[in-house]
Parts: sequence; structure tokens; C-alpha cells
Amino acid sequence: MNGKKLNLFSTTMFGLSAIIGSGWMFGSSQAAKIAGPAAIISWIIGAILVAMIAMVYVEIGTMFPEDGAMSRFTMYTHGSFLGHIASWANWLSLLAILPIEAVASTQYMSTWPWKWASFTHGFMDNGQLSTSGMLMATLLLFVFTFINYWSVTIMAKFNNLIAVFKLIVPIITMLVLITAHFDVNNMGHNVQQFMPNGTASIFVAIGSAGIIYSYVAFQTVINLGNDIVKPERNIRRGIILSLLISALIYITLQIVFVGSLPQSVMAKGWSSLNFNSPYADLAILLNIYWLSTLIYFTAFISPLGSGIAFSASASKSLSSMPKNRHLPKILGKNDNRFGSPRVALIVNLIVSIILITLFKNWSLLSRVVAASTLISLLTGPVVAGSLRKMGPDFKRPSKIKGMKVLAPIVFDLISLAIYWSMFPTTVEVIIIIIVGLPIYIYYDFKRGFNEFKPKMYASLWFIVHLAGLSMISWLGSVNFGGLNIIKYPFDFVLILLFSTAIYYWAVQSSYHTDYFEDAKKLNLKVKMETDSD
Repeated sequence: MNGKKLNLFSTTMFGLSAIIGSGWMFGSSQAAKIAGPAAIISWIIGAILVAMIAMVYVEIGTMFPEDGAMSRFTMYTHGSFLGHIASWANWLSLLAILPIEAVASTQYMSTWPWKWASFTHGFMDNGQLSTSGMLMATLLLFVFTFINYWSVTIMAKFNNLIAVFKLIVPIITMLVLITAHFDVNNMGHNVQQFMPNGTASIFVAIGSAGIIYSYVAFQTVINLGNDIVKPERNIRRGIILSLLISALIYITLQIVFVGSLPQSVMAKGWSSLNFNSPYADLAILLNIYWLSTLIYFTAFISPLGSGIAFSASASKSLSSMPKNRHLPKILGKNDNRFGSPRVALIVNLIVSIILITLFKNWSLLSRVVAASTLISLLTGPVVAGSLRKMGPDFKRPSKIKGMKVLAPIVFDLISLAIYWSMFPTTVEVIIIIIVGLPIYIYYDFKRGFNEFKPKMYASLWFIVHLAGLSMISWLGSVNFGGLNIIKYPFDFVLILLFSTAIYYWAVQSSYHTDYFEDAKKLNLKVKMETDSD
């Protein structure tokens, strides 16, 4: 079986391929436009934040290594209602990345400068996909889907090649740009110049410039838990390695981008940055045409790799949800000789095409994905804290020290990051998540509304928390799209106090669900690193 599974190298490459997608091509420009040189701090804070979130999920993920694991954890401690909301949000956040990557490739293609590629210039119209652009993005979605259709083994081999390529090109880009032109003066001579829009802009950039969206792709590794060799060890190592390497690349890319901007661009101010194909445009401004050609090519390949990775992860997420007994069993069908969840892949393809017709530009999609992903991640620290109380004797191959302190801190930080996504994005994402509730109600009705009272109580904290965050977002600082009734930084203080109280309520509301027995059985099969093979 090991020959058909992902080893540590493939696991790390898979994580890197998911994390280093369209974020490196657009994130630096978007972040600099919002925060100026201080965008460097945004990438550093974003990396630390996501690393802390990842450690919580590493402990849970290695306890329960299974396909689509992210869609199952909440069921074990808080029942099917909250589990369905969390798994629906997680699936949507993974799925929405497919159209983002397809849109990113198409947007870069629309600026190809070659005569033979003149037909691509019509792919974008006023910053959004045109009809021909939507057709191109749809074609890419088919590529994402059918590479995964033929098995995780073929996908992994293809992905390893792309991941290595995606690592080399950003490094070449950084080296060439820094050699051609790097002006330290672009960083500013004082705090005001380094941070032209104040400290609040640092956090706005994290939520709105694709930073969170880029980093949180670590969860793709957890969703493939059953396809990884020695998951008790390689899930942790794969996530740590992929996050560390990608953080170094993203932070350095931001430094190079800021320093490489010519004075003709700097004279207009940071808020005037308007690149359709940021690094390719920058290479052309510096007369490095061969580099622009390489970047244009990479801009097609890089999102392709992420799209393939997320197509696999989203299909695993959807195919695992019927185990929760609130979606049709056919979605979990996985009986072909290639071991691929083909029905789930096809459903994801159809929904992705619909999303492309609704959201037609990278910036909007990245904010929506960031908010939905963060909302789905909210339950992780609560599950980790609850399991420490409910299952103290469970096997924990990656037991994180200080979880009692780490879990509430991570919960607070995720809540802050949701706020950084800016009003009304948070509310819009909550509405999208609510769309999945009628499906749950239908299947729960067929099952006789078992455990109705405990599972409703166990979910109440989540509903109150989202409602509270929406209210604070509406009344909060104008920097984050609010009415400025609660001014910065008092909005941060209020969220931290509110979220801390909600966390302890959430852990207290956990109970021994029907699914907790499934968790016990799965955990018994887990190998510790000290176990013999």
C-alpha cells in the first residue's frame, strides 16, 4: 500500500504546492497597496498566526488520520448540527480555491505580450473575467478535476514536478529583481514612511490581500490523512516543513517587491499601485523581458498545481461528509480501481463553474475564501480543548505542550482575523454557510431529530459568536469597513474579551455524541512513533 501513498517528500511538496499558488503572484502587490512597506510585517504576523492554528490541527489530525478529516472533528465533540456547519464551511473554503486559481491563471494569461497570444487579451474586461475568460477558467477546472480523477498516485507524481518548479521560479524572480534594482529608500526613512497608513493597515492586509488565504492551505495535508505514509509522523512534519519554506518565500518576495519598485511608480504613492500581472509587469518596467516571460509561464503553471492539490482536498472533504449521515451516500462512493472519490470530484467541478460565474476576480474571491476558511477553523481550538477533557487517554502522536493556553489564544486570533476580513465580507460568508442548513434539516428529520436538545445547545455558542463578530464588525473601526462607533484599537480589545468568554462556553458545551464512539475506534488504530512497524 505504501507505494500508493504519499511519503514525507510528497506530503511536503503537496503542502507547498497548495500554499504557493496564486498568492505569490498577487499577494505582494495587494499587500503593498494597502500597507506600504509594512506589508512585510503583515506576512510575518500571518505566518505566525497560521503556524499557531496549524499546531492545534496537527494534534487533532494525527489523532484521527482519515480522508476529509477536517470535515469530521467537530462531530466528535459537539454533535452533528455544529459538525455539519463546520464541515460545510470547510468544504466551501476548499472548493472556492479552485475557481480562484483558475481565475488567477486566466488573469495573467490576459496580459501575455506575444502576438500569437493576442486572443488572450479579451479574457479580462474591466478587471473581471469576460465570457471567453470564463470559458478558459472552466477549461482549467476540467484539468484540475481529471488529473485527480485518475488517482492520488498520478496526482502526487504530477504535483511533485509542479511543486519543485513553483519553488524555483519565485527564488529566481527574487534573485534577478534584487540584482537588477533594489532601492532601500523604498522602505522609508522613518516609521511614518514605513507604515504610511498606520498600524491598522497591517491587519487589513492580512485579511484582505490574500495573506491568510495563502497560508491556510496547510489543511490540505490533514484532509489527505489516510493517503499519507505514517501519518502519525508525516502529517506534522509535512505541515511544519511546507509552512516554514513558504513563509520564507512569501516574506522575502514582499521585501524584494517593495525594494524593486522604480521611482516612477513610487512617486504616485502606495495606494496607486495597479498591476494586472504584478511581477511580470515589474520585470518589464526594469527591462528584464526574459524574466517576464518566465513569470507569465509560471503564472499558468503555479495555480495549476494549487488547483490540482485543492481539487483533491475538496473532493476528500465532500466525500467524507456522508459519514456524518447528513448528505447522500453516493458522494462518498470510492469503489473504482484508482481509489478516487469521482462523484465528489464531479460535483465539485459543477459547483466551481457556478462560482466562476458569480465571482469573476481574484481579489474578491481571496477575501471570501479567507473569511470562510477562518470561520471553519474556529472549531479546531474548541475541539482540541474539549478532547483534552473528554478523551485524556486518547493516543496523541503529536501532543502539543501548553494546549490549555494555546487553544484559547488561537481561538481569539482566528476571531480577530475574521474581523480583519472587513465588513460586509464576514456577513456575506455567514449567509453562504447558512445555505447548507436545509440539507442538514432534511436528513436530520429522516433520522428523527436524534439528540436534538444537546446538539442544539452544543452549537449555540457558534451562532452567538458569529452574530457577535458580525455586530462588532458593523460597529467597528472604519479601517475594517465599520461605522467607526467602536474605534481602533478598542475593537480588538472587545473581540479578544468576547472571544475568550465564548471559547470557555464552547468547551463546556461539548458532550459524548454518537460520533464520539467513532472517534474512539479510529484513535485505537493510530500508531505512535514508538510503535514498531
